Amino acid sequence: MWQLAWPILIGQLATVGMAVVDVAMAGHASAQDLAGVSLGVSVWNMLMITLMGLVMSVNPMVAHQVGAGDLAGVPPIVRQALWKALGVGLIALLLAQVTTELFDHMLLEPYVRDLAKGFVQITSAALPLFACYRVLYGYSTSINQTKPLMVIALLSLLLNIGVNSLLVFGTLGFPRLGGLGCAWATLATVAFNLLALVWWMHHSAAYRSTWPLGHFEPPHWVQIKSLLKLGLPIGVTYFAESSAFSLIALLIAEFGSTQMAAHQIALNFTSLVFMVPLSVGLALLTRVGQSLGAGDAVLARYQAWVGVAVGLVVASLSAASMALTAKWIASAYTSDTAVITMAAQLLLLAAVFQLSDATQVITSCAIRGYKVTRSPMVIHLTAFWGFALPLGYVLGLAPSWMPWRPDQAMAAQGFWIALILGLTIAALGLVVLLRQVARAHLRA
Repeated sequence: MWQLAWPILIGQLATVGMAVVDVAMAGHASAQDLAGVSLGVSVWNMLMITLMGLVMSVNPMVAHQVGAGDLAGVPPIVRQALWKALGVGLIALLLAQVTTELFDHMLLEPYVRDLAKGFVQITSAALPLFACYRVLYGYSTSINQTKPLMVIALLSLLLNIGVNSLLVFGTLGFPRLGGLGCAWATLATVAFNLLALVWWMHHSAAYRSTWPLGHFEPPHWVQIKSLLKLGLPIGVTYFAESSAFSLIALLIAEFGSTQMAAHQIALNFTSLVFMVPLSVGLALLTRVGQSLGAGDAVLARYQAWVGVAVGLVVASLSAASMALTAKWIASAYTSDTAVITMAAQLLLLAAVFQLSDATQVITSCAIRGYKVTRSPMVIHLTAFWGFALPLGYVLGLAPSWMPWRPDQAMAAQGFWIALILGLTIAALGLVVLLRQVARAHLRA
């Protein structure tokens, strides 16, 4: 598992590192630039992560084929997954454009509003490219080829840093675009990711036996429907969690740039830490899927619980580290004292939910290895939309029409306290579900 996970981890850290670079550079440009980029990134992340879930159906399907020794069945799955990715990516592009109209109805400073709208409009062009890249990413992971993903992600990070430095601050005679330069950097790196991965696959011997792009194949709607049936619940699951975090930025906009900037810093860093359990989960999905494809349910269950145990150990270390270095982490993003103080408080709350967050992502990935996606979707929707967001609304905004509310709105802190509850409910529910699913396969 670790042989698969460590290249994924480095690649995922590099990918999220691009967002860290965006937020850090915008933060050092100005608090307003950071607030505008924060709003734009909230929309981008929500759509991007939902797309990741929608196209993730390729992972367990390819893993099962590999486990069963049916390599000839892999290319058709990947080709149809690419058609699906192109379709959902174009839909996401249109949704992103529509979403920009929401900023006109929010109480925002004019510069912050215009920057957020421009960020979303530019980065929306990257969504179809990103969806196709994630299909090839899932295919590569499922045939045990994770190191190419790591190398490409590291190169993308260097590209992102270079483009950001040129366009955010206007170095070497380039126009100084401020936070808007981050959007162009995102578009450039997503396009590079897709082109670089296709080039690598075409030239590497490891992909020859399953190379999916050898010839053109039109859409097969039965296969695409099967992929959607498996992927749609994962997409809804990812949307439930990502929207809970992203909507906070929109709901606390009325509290000003300091609250928005602090929230984005805390969210950005926790997303970086989250890559560790996510990488373990993605490796686990491949291992469980291959074991089930080979007909070994005992090994699949063993691998699943080993993954959960590893995630808990890692989460304990990350929680302690975040709690001890919260203020130092916040000061690395910005020099604004008020933002640093608020972000450090949010990071302490984030440290509390590390165990729950790691457990829920690893167990959900293991369950997807069993090709079970609807039940995790219900658990996530209940945890985040049924508990976390309503409680966050009460604590964060303290609406006057509610009889049971705090005396004073807690803003971002109220929402982050509610997230602790939501993640804990999701973790407990998914642990019970994994136990049931694994036992059912053993009986079968």
